Amino acid sequence: MRYKEISGKEIVDISQGTRLGILGQTDLEIDRRTGQIKAFIIPNYKWFGLKKEGEEATIKWNAIKKIGEDMILIEADPSS
Repeated sequence: MRYKEISGKEIVDISQGTRLGILGQTDLEIDRRTGQIKAFIIPNYKWFGLKKEGEEATIKWNAIKKIGEDMILIEADPSS
């Protein structure tokens, strides 16, 4: 799967029922050897997406449960 195929999709945590962000407003952690995505790093935006505040959320690739037409469903590890 290419990045452009998943870019623009909402990321939703199914365990908490919360919207975490939109892929495209995130950074990626990439394995330098293989080029595979290891994690999404989602900044915490306030003020209509104009001001970055607080902690970032890191979503590991193995937390993804389903990539649909409009969204990416993840199940975040509650201990992280």
